[in-house]
Amino acid sequence: MLLNAMKVFYYLGELNDSLSYALGAGPLFDVSEDSDYVHTLLAKAIDEYASLKSRAGESNDEALVDPRLEAIVERMLDKCIVDGRYQQAMGMAVECRRLDKLEEAITRSDNVHGTLSYCINISHSFVNRREYRREVLRCLVKVYQKLPSPDYLSIYDALLAFQIAFDLVENEHQAFLLNVRDRLSNPKSQPSESVQPGNNDPDTAQNGNPGASEDVEMTDGSHASTGSLLEMDPNEALYAERLTKIKGILSGETSIQLTLQFLYSHNKSDLLILKTIKQSVEMRNSVCHSATIYANAIMHAGTTVDTFLRENLCNSRARCDSQRPPATGKVTDGTLLASEWAWGCGGGSPYSEGGALYALGLIHANHGEGIKQFLRDSLRSTNVEVIQHGACLGLGLAALGTADEDIYDDIKNVLYTDSAVAGEAAGISMGLLMVGTASEKASEMLAYAHETQHEKIIRGLALGIALTVYGREEEADTLIEQMTRDQDPILRYGGMYALALAYQGTANNKAIRQLLHFAVSDVSDDVRRTAVLALGFVLYSEPEQTPRIVSLLSESYNPHVRYGAALAVGISCAGTGLSEAISLLEPLTSDVVDFVRQGALIAMAMVMVQISETSDSRVGTFRRQLEKIILDKHEDTMSKMGAILASGILDAGGRNVTIRLLSKTKHDKVTAVVGLAVFSQFWYWYPLIYFISLSFSPTAFIGLNYDLKVPTFEFLSHANLRCLSTLDQPPCPLLHLLRTESSSSTGQSSGKGKSTTEKDGDSMQVDSPSEKKVEPEASFEILTNPARVVPAQEKFIKFLEESRYVPVKLAPSGFVLLRDLRPTEPEVLSLTDTPSSTASPAGGSATGQQAAASAMAVDEEPQPPQAFEYTS
Repeated sequence: MLLNAMKVFYYLGELNDSLSYALGAGPLFDVSEDSDYVHTLLAKAIDEYASLKSRAGESNDEALVDPRLEAIVERMLDKCIVDGRYQQAMGMAVECRRLDKLEEAITRSDNVHGTLSYCINISHSFVNRREYRREVLRCLVKVYQKLPSPDYLSIYDALLAFQIAFDLVENEHQAFLLNVRDRLSNPKSQPSESVQPGNNDPDTAQNGNPGASEDVEMTDGSHASTGSLLEMDPNEALYAERLTKIKGILSGETSIQLTLQFLYSHNKSDLLILKTIKQSVEMRNSVCHSATIYANAIMHAGTTVDTFLRENLCNSRARCDSQRPPATGKVTDGTLLASEWAWGCGGGSPYSEGGALYALGLIHANHGEGIKQFLRDSLRSTNVEVIQHGACLGLGLAALGTADEDIYDDIKNVLYTDSAVAGEAAGISMGLLMVGTASEKASEMLAYAHETQHEKIIRGLALGIALTVYGREEEADTLIEQMTRDQDPILRYGGMYALALAYQGTANNKAIRQLLHFAVSDVSDDVRRTAVLALGFVLYSEPEQTPRIVSLLSESYNPHVRYGAALAVGISCAGTGLSEAISLLEPLTSDVVDFVRQGALIAMAMVMVQISETSDSRVGTFRRQLEKIILDKHEDTMSKMGAILASGILDAGGRNVTIRLLSKTKHDKVTAVVGLAVFSQFWYWYPLIYFISLSFSPTAFIGLNYDLKVPTFEFLSHANLRCLSTLDQPPCPLLHLLRTESSSSTGQSSGKGKSTTEKDGDSMQVDSPSEKKVEPEASFEILTNPARVVPAQEKFIKFLEESRYVPVKLAPSGFVLLRDLRPTEPEVLSLTDTPSSTASPAGGSATGQQAAASAMAVDEEPQPPQAFEYTS
């Protein structure tokens, strides 16, 4: 009777009544029956159960669930586990908050490691509440701990440990890395003689740079001499050696050094672009001159190539000295970021020293253990607000996310001087220091923001408060509500950033609705602009959704909203080359309002970075548009500045970096997200443009052996070579024409005329592109470690079956540890030359010659060709 009544109500559409009769039927209700009404009622039962458990979890109360309903859900879970449908069982267990069943499904599966990876993925993708997500992850950790322990003395497992360390470093969470490093146990038998911590290099000891002795690695003196290791037990000596390598990786020093060498040796930046920009900018336009310096810094980020800056340093100083504060500070800070004054010593301008301290913070961002004390001493020893400004920013960057109380007190003392210039930097620095901690200090900062009369301080504190709630999701709702309801529009503006950063990368519907509400209802243009821009941070994990959500806002009558829509797309879709994003931004690059065009140009460059013209023809069109704007004497300054910055972003890092906010394991890159958040503040202060460099990620495959060296080996790329080749060609036709004219004039002045070569009986004229032979397109390319691998190329990377080296993790890019299958054979290493400002790379390898060529002065004539014998 109950079963019949259940079916009757089901066909009448009364699912609640039908479910009630199903509960009353008890075991007579067969969950294994393959029929529509059983499937529907099971779905209804699971949804009802999940809803009750979810509401109980949010209110921290005990769930009052009908035991009969719980019995049906348990029977369904058990059936899935018995039938081997483990993924379905895990999905239902996570949704129903039955972690006991989740653990049972994982442990009974055939592939425990695969199911664990699947669980981690669904916990990040489908679990909205942060606290419950952490419970799920703790459950997975328990399962991991029950797995057989690896043999840490085997080479393979040591390589795996190194790989895990590199993956942790990629997530860029300094406080977590320091905690992991400090928890690593030291060798049991200590050596009889130890090396004193610090830098014992005699060359460094004689260096005149004050503070150089402070710049040490984050190893706390863990290095031991070879003699000391020999006195240890062999196993302990081996453990100590590997511990040193692990700590070097966790400190960031290893990955930074390898990235630096890669960007230096593979630099493809074009100094002629900067020369063209410099010549097209009017002498009296300081904004565009500053933008040129910023573009140079972005274009050569990480390459150590400062040729353009050194050659034009005197001109930049002369233009800066003709200005009066605060413009002097802005331009001078930018000038000194890569100059020889990076240590800020000497009796120069306070702007020079402030800019140098800021530069030190950028250099040591998120790995500042060795430089923090120097920056603290610099901050304490001055009362000049400009130097305090630079020292606060540098200290916040170096101590990012560490929540160091002593540093916080030093910065707070600067804030309480109530200086507008120093106070703004202090507010931002507090947020950088406390990023993601949800500290009680946020209430203290908010109280001072209500007390002070300086808008600059309020704005700095508003951003700082937003940074403190990074990634805290619903835990930050109270503070967000307080800020968004404030009468001060600057604090509401900070509330938009708090909402964006608290729910960064979650695509949370509640956060999106709130931001859209403020985007159309707030009375302040700044708040509306920021509300739209903040959508980019919430949606960067699902970039394809952003153009659809902001499409109507991009057509708003309000230019601030259009500007916010442009940058939201730029942030969310950075480095993706998404066609919908480009289509949305194209009309905004020709907007009637100058600052909207500026934002659209910058956003378009962020989307198109590392995208070739062959894969999307609009890349070439955009480059020509930038060229036209830069050369147009009548173009607005704001638009021209945006075009110059866009040129730098397109070729960022010597054309070897992209903007990436998610690591390869789909975790948020804290430094990258924070960098873009502060970069967006350049609306108020231009030198914050340099924060965009924190979001750069090298597009490289760097394979490492057990000694963390880079061996030479080959692997395949099956990508369409035409889609990648244009990244190495001259970016725009004008520059190619300038090169041709320069080559022709060089040849005429040297009396060489038209040069020809003869090989195998075929004569080739150098300057006749029409005579080039069309070669068939190759279907694959052999790459040599280390190699540039752009995001679009990653899915086409294959490793050779008979290769000497096998990766311990099948990753198409990044740092990958390699297992040597023939360890007795000698190895050939790459990236053995460290970039040096004094040593010439011309005598090095082919990559060194490329770097030397790219670093060649733009006005310098090319070297004459090698001697050859000519026969008629």
